[in-house]
Amino acid sequence: MITYKLYSNTGSREVNEDSVGQLEKDGSCCFVLADGLGGHGKGEVASSIAVETALKLFDEEGTTPAYPAECFKKVQETVLAEQQRSQELADMKTTMVLLRISQKEVVWGHIGDSRLYHFQSGRLKSHTLDHSVPQMLVSAGEIREKDIRFHEDRNRLLRVIGAEWGNRSFDLSVPVEQREGQAFLLCSDGFWELIDERQMVKTLRSASTVEEWMDAMVKIVNEQGKGRDMDNNSAIAVWVTKE
Repeated sequence: MITYKLYSNTGSREVNEDSVGQLEKDGSCCFVLADGLGGHGKGEVASSIAVETALKLFDEEGTTPAYPAECFKKVQETVLAEQQRSQELADMKTTMVLLRISQKEVVWGHIGDSRLYHFQSGRLKSHTLDHSVPQMLVSAGEIREKDIRFHEDRNRLLRVIGAEWGNRSFDLSVPVEQREGQAFLLCSDGFWELIDERQMVKTLRSASTVEEWMDAMVKIVNEQGKGRDMDNNSAIAVWVTKE
């Protein structure tokens, strides 16, 4: 059984440029989170297009093996087309993270610095790696991973939807078997920068429902955000449990 909770908050900003969504069909579930890029103009439009396009395609062909990759390509095409259609939207861009859970397997993908965390039986298994300058510095051994949070170049992204793609664009996971005890967290940078992995695990282990887990994490994010210029912060929490 799949249980989940969606959350999105404007923070200290005037506009919420994050978008979240989910859809269930034919025994499969799709979850999408996008973070429109502030300073580029109409980020809220870009993120909304990303989520709506991803879920529409999931409704049409989401159970096919090709869906995750085709989804990112379709979202990119749609955002670029809207940029061409309207000068007002010409600079809009967005990140995106996607999770599809079918009856047998789980797969996810991302572009930008919106993340997916994968937990199993209360332990962190993995998380996506940002397409950002600080993540590149981590890969080069120049800074530690924990230094990404609040790094001066943290908002400098190397790959996003709405910018022309080179040879590499989005990243997809290797499909993993769907298993009881799995938990997933999709979140924008405004969320994960204010809660670390240790706190994610601690709240996961103490929660009896996915709603309790999300509520506990949100409480930490809000406490850590006090006195700061809080960015939009959004998340989707997902549990795989017994029927």
